[in-house]
Amino acid sequence: MNQPLAGFAPAPVTARMENHGNHMLKVAMQTGNDLFARVGSMVAYEGFVQYEPNPPAVRQIARDWMTGEGAPLMKCTGDGLLYLADYGANVVVINLNGDAISVNATNLLAFDCHLQWGVERVKGLAKFAGQGLWNTKISGQGWVALTSRGKPIVVDCGGGEDETYVDPDALVAWSPNLKVKGKRSFKAQSLIGRGSGEAYQMAFSGQGIVVVQPSEDSTDRLRIRG
Repeated sequence: MNQPLAGFAPAPVTARMENHGNHMLKVAMQTGNDLFARVGSMVAYEGFVQYEPNPPAVRQIARDWMTGEGAPLMKCTGDGLLYLADYGANVVVINLNGDAISVNATNLLAFDCHLQWGVERVKGLAKFAGQGLWNTKISGQGWVALTSRGKPIVVDCGGGEDETYVDPDALVAWSPNLKVKGKRSFKAQSLIGRGSGEAYQMAFSGQGIVVVQPSEDSTDRLRIRG
């Protein structure tokens, strides 16, 4: 191999999902261990991998996705190595060990098909957000890959009484056992976030984590219906 390119060659496979650099996901595909991935995220693959857009399992759950935030998904099957990316966004790989995570659908890149998942309304926000806010909850034993517009920060809420406040445009994911409520701030509206009108934050408390991205681009935001 040309020496200047040698450093970009794939590393030996050590896990079901792992990063290739900061902006690409490598998935070790095996027959019977299928994957859901964002439509259009495949950038390369080795071996024999097939794709089924909008499979029945996704269509059934999408009926509950009334707000339209659902990311179109495809089912990936076969044997080989699959490489996924989302327009150069950072990729975050999570191995759920019987845990659960709530994810902004626009930040969901891929997850194991055998995981339990569904679309849920976030409690405690309806009075601030009109119809409320929806998220994708994923749980079980398996792998999940998220995207972040820039290097994310993972905030440990600590389990105390103090609350962690997040601009909803920058929110990627959070522990579903956290308590969530909305907060409006009039005095700080010109300092927090990019939305028009009053500033709006989400307050998290309890034992768990919140994943926040540095970008607040409106195309990546959690849509709040009002």
